[in-house]
Amino acid sequence: MKTIPYILIGIRFFLAPIIILLSYSKGAESKFAILTLMYFGLLTDIFDGIIARKVGVSSEKLRRLDSQVDLVFWLSLGFAAYFLNPTLIRDEWQNILLIFTMEALCYIISWIKFGKETCTHAWVSKLWGLSLLLSFTYLIGFQTIGWAFDLTIILGFISHLDVILIILILPKWNYDVPSFCHAWKIRNGIQRKKTTFFN
Repeated sequence: MKTIPYILIGIRFFLAPIIILLSYSKGAESKFAILTLMYFGLLTDIFDGIIARKVGVSSEKLRRLDSQVDLVFWLSLGFAAYFLNPTLIRDEWQNILLIFTMEALCYIISWIKFGKETCTHAWVSKLWGLSLLLSFTYLIGFQTIGWAFDLTIILGFISHLDVILIILILPKWNYDVPSFCHAWKIRNGIQRKKTTFFN
């Protein structure tokens, strides 16, 4: 049982190149297969954290691995969306660049301050993940951009800003910090409650 969370994370990691390969080589005919892999990947993301806590292996190492594999997984879907809808993606390049810039800032600030990548698994970031799921469903499944994409950009900006504030507020590196408010409590020595939201 203790190896299952690592297996689920590994599955999500290996789904990434499959998603890219399908979208690049098969084009539009692969869209439903990609959506199936996307939702399956989400299930692995939900259950790796749940099982890890149940069997007592939810460690810093596991959480950091989970964060980095999440990044690879969602990037693969971003490439898939581009291969299937290059014009739509190019039309939104400024909004997409904003999110990539915010993501880069999270890593840069964390490495400068703590010497390692961020691993907050914050609440707003999880909401952003759900909006990504919805946005990619529209992009890949229906080749359209609408309110789901706009919501993803808004939540993406807010979630990255929240992570940056968490990094700046924390006195030392920590993982699984739900929000900048929790980071402030940690900074002031107020013990945080254990919280969960999918992971």
